[in-house]
Amino acid sequence: MATFSLSRSFQFQPVCLIKPYLLKPHFPSHPYSSLKSRPCPIWSSSFSLCLLRTRATSRAHRHPLSKPIGANPTTYRSTPSVRSFCISASSATAEMTDVESNPLLKDFYFPPFDSIEAKHVRPGVRALLKKLECDLEELERTVEPTWPKLVEPLERIVDRLAVVWGAVSHLKAVKDNADLRSAIEEVQPEKVAFELKLGQSKPIYNAFKAIRESPNWEALSDARKRIVEAQIKEAVLNGVALEDDKREEFNKIEQELAKLSQKFGENVLDSTKKFEKLITDKKDIEGLPDTALGLASQTAVSKGHENATAENGPWVITLDAPSFMAVMQHCKNRTLREEVYRAYISRASSGDLDNTAIIDQILKLRLEKAKLLGYNNYAEVSMATKMATVEKAEELLEKLRSASWNPAVQDMEDLKLFAKNQGAPEADDLNHWDTSFWSERLRESKYEINEEELRPYFSLPKVMDGLFSLANKLFGINVEAADGLAPVWINDVRFYRVNDSSGSPIAYFYFDPYSRPSEKRGGAWMDEVVGRSRVLSQDGSSPRLPVAHMVCNQMPPVGDKPSLMTFREVETVFHEFGHALQHMLTKQDEGLVAGIRNVEWDAVELPSQFMENWCYHRDTLMGIGKHYETGESIPDDIYEKLLAARTFRAGSLSLRQLRFATLDLELHTKYVPGGSESIYDVDRRVCERTQILPPLPDDKFLCGFSHIFAGGYAAGYYSYKWAEVLSADAFSAFEDAGLNNDKAVKETGHRFRETVLALGGGKAPLEVFVEFRGREPSPEPLLRHNGLLQVA
Repeated sequence: MATFSLSRSFQFQPVCLIKPYLLKPHFPSHPYSSLKSRPCPIWSSSFSLCLLRTRATSRAHRHPLSKPIGANPTTYRSTPSVRSFCISASSATAEMTDVESNPLLKDFYFPPFDSIEAKHVRPGVRALLKKLECDLEELERTVEPTWPKLVEPLERIVDRLAVVWGAVSHLKAVKDNADLRSAIEEVQPEKVAFELKLGQSKPIYNAFKAIRESPNWEALSDARKRIVEAQIKEAVLNGVALEDDKREEFNKIEQELAKLSQKFGENVLDSTKKFEKLITDKKDIEGLPDTALGLASQTAVSKGHENATAENGPWVITLDAPSFMAVMQHCKNRTLREEVYRAYISRASSGDLDNTAIIDQILKLRLEKAKLLGYNNYAEVSMATKMATVEKAEELLEKLRSASWNPAVQDMEDLKLFAKNQGAPEADDLNHWDTSFWSERLRESKYEINEEELRPYFSLPKVMDGLFSLANKLFGINVEAADGLAPVWINDVRFYRVNDSSGSPIAYFYFDPYSRPSEKRGGAWMDEVVGRSRVLSQDGSSPRLPVAHMVCNQMPPVGDKPSLMTFREVETVFHEFGHALQHMLTKQDEGLVAGIRNVEWDAVELPSQFMENWCYHRDTLMGIGKHYETGESIPDDIYEKLLAARTFRAGSLSLRQLRFATLDLELHTKYVPGGSESIYDVDRRVCERTQILPPLPDDKFLCGFSHIFAGGYAAGYYSYKWAEVLSADAFSAFEDAGLNNDKAVKETGHRFRETVLALGGGKAPLEVFVEFRGREPSPEPLLRHNGLLQVA
């Protein structure tokens, strides 16, 4: 079997056409940083847009504040209490009063999400920063090139800030409001300033270099070597080597970038919320399925139309994913589809919410930052901590593009012919608001599958039961409900405990499944609340247990029905759970490389995309596909059709993702801010090579491209494609073992857990893969899964 190298000397031999999966991001910025949040665009196999929404966040680790004592996770200790702050006598009384009543500054293991309010942010963060300033001064004064005198106190400092800021920024993502925004905006510069001071600390940097150059270097574990090397590299990327004037300029850029990214995300959320279309005549929304009508009437009730019903209306259409996608895929009213589509592609592109100038300024500042650090462009800065190089990423994207083009052309011809045969007057002139609608009709005709008719088989409770059953089979863990054990931010949130085979807890996680467009950022993501850590162990032997949260935006329960999911929403939940598993099942005790931390960005999608493959596994699908009323399993013939439809419009879907990835690299390599080409000119130029249907003249998709302007995928969107090779090949190990051979599946699952899930960022991802698979990756499984071997 042909293999290739996913090292920086990447040799990609066979041409791959890779299916666009449900995706995810992060924000490269500050020291001691790692994966924070992995927002995914909503994905549909017949959907011509990528609904990208992501959270603006710093790259700083979220190392939580405290650890549980013994077996009771609600009992805790932490590093020295905030009450011991070294503050001046003149301000002591006021600060201490704030501390006594501020939930952000209490010692906790599970954050007090139910009691944190906007009024707590300013005093809480400022009090914490004063304490951490003292801790940093003490560390710089006493630092030695040893683990106890360098890494351990450093991790404690990072942990204290990360858990408090993490709780605040999480609430902003799921319960946004004007007061919270204002408070965060006010204290964020102070928080960024401290992170920069920490990241540019020469005593810390020199101590790490001394460890690297010491005669004891080879005796260090792989994990500790990775920590040292990562800290040295991050310090350089954070400007530690810059002279005073250049460092001051660098710091101003970082402050401004943090502010701009936050504003970008807020504008996207506000512009999405701003659009509402009231429908009073049911003929105008003919074709919408019952679930969409129920959601639209439920939205109308929330907007003041108290008597709205699914049957009689009125109905309110929004740009929130469940509403927007239902219109684009099912509404027969072409005029309404056009109106909604145009509203979506013009989000955050006009008036007070216009992101155009923000994008230009972000790109300008990123280029200036790169130049200060000695790089030619920002993409080179981004690639400094990834597996790939700019050249290898571009090479991969071009090979995928050339392989995708002809199949995508054929997809469009098939769509036009089908629409014509159905008597559609627009058949010879299909536009962007037509492709999703007719793709769904073609899929229904070709495979006799209607995703809306499948919803009753995918109720959220049964999907989660099936997912947890699969996790038990593969990894030997038991997931059980633990609602009430930890405070939550809204009653819909579920809380779970993960136990090992002996029944002992090894992790916890929150799950926030439903769309709340008035306050919650769109998309889907996993984030860490608490990381596994030996340093933060109370007894010095048992590491602190990790805590995660998973957030989705699926259709909420309507009336007395549970949340009924599309198959794509099922894939999204499996995807996010894959990320959570890597965080929760890590066996790394070094906090700075546990779980998802310090994993190269272009490898981090491996566990998430790996888990998606199980949605097409017969036994798994039959386990989750139970009718919510009758308990009947999904029919065999439907399963076979789902399997056959897996590669529907593969060329078109690949080109869509390649547009985003190529545009991302173009803007961060060749684009000159303030030059003759605008950002929209670049997009149109990229689309000439990546889109069969050219974008509309007023397409301002970039103004909503949160992945690269408010998330962590700047010059990194290609990572989805890079990681898909790894994930497909990893799943093929189970295929080789025999998917129906329970014993072999369990053995292979154990090996996956002990390598990919357990080793975290403590070992290079290529080495981890080889340890699991026994060889370097091959693209053949990916081609086979997508039915595209003939294309190669």
